[in-house]
Amino acid sequence: MFSTVLRKKAFIPALFLALLFSTSCSEYNKVLKSNDVDYKYTKAVEYYNDGEYNKALSLFDELGTLLRGSEKSEDIHYYIANCHYNLGEYYFASYYYKNFTRTFPHSDKAETTLFRSAYCSYLNSPEYSLDQTDTEKAISEFQLFLNRFPASALKDSANAMVFELREKLERKAFENAKLYYTTGQYQSATLALENVLKDYPASTYREEIEFLIVKSSYLLAMNSVTSKKVDRLNDTIDNYHRFVDAYADSRFINEAETFYANALRELDKMKF
Repeated sequence: MFSTVLRKKAFIPALFLALLFSTSCSEYNKVLKSNDVDYKYTKAVEYYNDGEYNKALSLFDELGTLLRGSEKSEDIHYYIANCHYNLGEYYFASYYYKNFTRTFPHSDKAETTLFRSAYCSYLNSPEYSLDQTDTEKAISEFQLFLNRFPASALKDSANAMVFELREKLERKAFENAKLYYTTGQYQSATLALENVLKDYPASTYREEIEFLIVKSSYLLAMNSVTSKKVDRLNDTIDNYHRFVDAYADSRFINEAETFYANALRELDKMKF
């Protein structure tokens, strides 16, 4: 008896929800079939404000064609971009925000749309180990935003995200260079690590990079044919001096000194 009552009580809200859903679908179908563009626009805005972005987007997409060139066109384009953004469709959102800025360059929304276009690319930026096309795109778009709106209230946020994105590119470059070292490709490692320092002179990985250059150049020398060994040992010594001058208290100093001492001994042996 008790379970029967429970089932009946559960059935009532389920029935209510089903009726509500049916009514909602019926209303939406009525809006879709309507030829009254003003009515469609009003309902699209209502759906948008209620967070029903898929419904709003379908209507705004149609209205974008029907009302092209009208006074509502700017708002429709903005709503379309925002719908994609709120749905988490950041590639589409970035495209529509950017298109809005090109189409309505003097709009009071242009600052927001240009920033959001870059922000969507920022959100699309993957972890450092993956392809960084979206990271580079986001940096470029934030720079465009900062150039166009240098006094924007959003400039600090843009600069902070650019810094974060550049750190990601820096780490990828460092890890790629380090991979040459870990796979025993010491000549390529030395060149790649030097290039990281050229591209990121203030790198947070600089100490480790300088040490790995010492180690890679030493291991390269020790695995070289006699005709190249002297020059490469001398490179190791030069790299060590550069390292120790900058990082005398480095956690790598003892190991670096070992490579330096071994390089000197090897050169002494080769004199005889």
